[in-house]
Amino acid sequence: MKSIPRINYFIALSVYLVVIAWNIWWTFTWLYHQRLQDLAEEGASRLELYMTYLQGVLEKYEHLPELLANDRILIDLLNGHLGANEIDFLNQYLEKINRISHASDTYLMNSEGLTIAASNWQEPAPFVGQNFSYRPYFQQAMQGRLGKYFALGNTSSVRGYYFAYPVRHKEKILGVLSIKINIDTVEHNWGREEQTFLVTDPDGVIFLSTNQNWRFRTLAPLTESAHQRITDSRRYPNASLTALKMFTEESNDSGRIIQLSTSPHEKTREYLLQTKTMEQAGWNVHIFTDTWRVERFVFFVFIAMNAVLALSVLLSLLFKQRRQRINDLKCFEEQSRKVLQEANERLETRVTERTQELTEANTMLRKEIEDRKRMEIALRNTRSELTHAAKMAALGQMSAGISHELNQPLAAIRSYSDNGRLFLEKGRFDEAMWNLEQISELTERMAQIGVQLRQFSRKSSGQLSKVPLHGVIDGALEILNPILRKSDVWVKVVIDPPELDVRANHVLLQQVIVNLVSNALHAVEGMPHQEIKIRGYRQEGKVLLSVADSGPGISPEHLPHIFEPFYTTKQSGQGLGLGLTITERILHEMNGAIRVMENNGGAKFVCTLEEA
Repeated sequence: MKSIPRINYFIALSVYLVVIAWNIWWTFTWLYHQRLQDLAEEGASRLELYMTYLQGVLEKYEHLPELLANDRILIDLLNGHLGANEIDFLNQYLEKINRISHASDTYLMNSEGLTIAASNWQEPAPFVGQNFSYRPYFQQAMQGRLGKYFALGNTSSVRGYYFAYPVRHKEKILGVLSIKINIDTVEHNWGREEQTFLVTDPDGVIFLSTNQNWRFRTLAPLTESAHQRITDSRRYPNASLTALKMFTEESNDSGRIIQLSTSPHEKTREYLLQTKTMEQAGWNVHIFTDTWRVERFVFFVFIAMNAVLALSVLLSLLFKQRRQRINDLKCFEEQSRKVLQEANERLETRVTERTQELTEANTMLRKEIEDRKRMEIALRNTRSELTHAAKMAALGQMSAGISHELNQPLAAIRSYSDNGRLFLEKGRFDEAMWNLEQISELTERMAQIGVQLRQFSRKSSGQLSKVPLHGVIDGALEILNPILRKSDVWVKVVIDPPELDVRANHVLLQQVIVNLVSNALHAVEGMPHQEIKIRGYRQEGKVLLSVADSGPGISPEHLPHIFEPFYTTKQSGQGLGLGLTITERILHEMNGAIRVMENNGGAKFVCTLEEA
């Protein structure tokens, strides 16, 4: 009979686990589609902006050929009324128009497609003498309408969009004026790491893409007729026109979820594909958004929910164990009380001589129980005090880090505000405005300190970009300028080459230099020769940034501990021992490192960074 409750317990546990698993699956599915919808809305907004920008680029030049086609000089040339000197004049005229309109090329063709004059007539490969009658834009213009076409130039091999308009005289089409524009800047202006924009022609060929590996490939295999038509028009000479390896997993109102691999060796990735038609040019504009952000969010939620579930199970087990221990203790106390009572009654009925001894034993036992209860109370109080002490230590470390990071910007702000007030009193408003701008930049930097402290406490990738090393050093020295002016320290900066760039976060790298130079200032204080050398140079594919001082150096017993939090060799009140710890963490987040080296008696810190 005792096995029936156990069976019921396992059935209830199984049902509970099934319900929990179903709830987790439903939650993850809902979260995934919700985040995917947010990603689709963001992609749709960027796709609309991209199309508007692209249309603006084309509309800027769309009516220019029609305006130029009515020029009397072009009509006279096509009628054969002009000589060689007039053709040279026309070449120069088209060159001037091309330069003013910022077009790629402007050229005039006769009715046979032969180029008579062109803006690039002085370049090594001019259009003059070239025949473009095979181009669809020429054929469209000869039919009396505005010709539009995108292709690779046969002469220049440069991508361009062509506008062409017929040159008429008494309703007769004498030739065609064409303008070629370069739209490569569109790719550079809209490139993002997690999103790929591309534009396809009516045949599905990718001719614009922020991913250069996808250019002149297709979203689907071309038919033989389409391939032959592209070959005849010489639209993409020497292009392979191979199709991307893509297949659809799911389609909805927001777009298509696809699996895409551009090469056999590349890992297949999942994208959200959204497409809009650009009717003006007959193009299809697409945006491929990597869904890794959605997957990462769902993964983190999965981890969090499992952690909460595990914590709840653990707490329930601890609560059950505690109740069991309380019940056992009560049973033990009850049994002990009964045993003592029975023993006391038996002893009282036996001999009165032993009554005193039994009474004393009973008193000692009760005292032991009371002592045990007091020890339990003291143990609970000790645990509470330890928990409180741990909380206070965490709060102390956080406040100490904030105080350390804010001291130097606050000192610089105070100096700039004093200088600004003096400049205002003297009527030197330009200098006062410069000081106010410096205060604004410093307050912005102070706003970044909270982000820096969060990055110090947890792992974060951060935003890395191309940063000029000389500019970062100048900004750090500008922050320390009030302190440097009050001291006799000579700061020497050597960057070889001067235009050396690194891949880092500008604000965090500036904080590294401020920390190292501040430590060097403390080190040389009171020395007969006070000098700080800052040097940047390349070595084995990396960029090394060193800060060396002429101070007393670091003793060997302190070297193993200088990067530990709150460890400092400065006098009381001069530092908290957090500067090098924060510096090491910042460099680690930027894929760098820091080490200390000997420097003829002084200290030398060398930072390793990636070159941009």
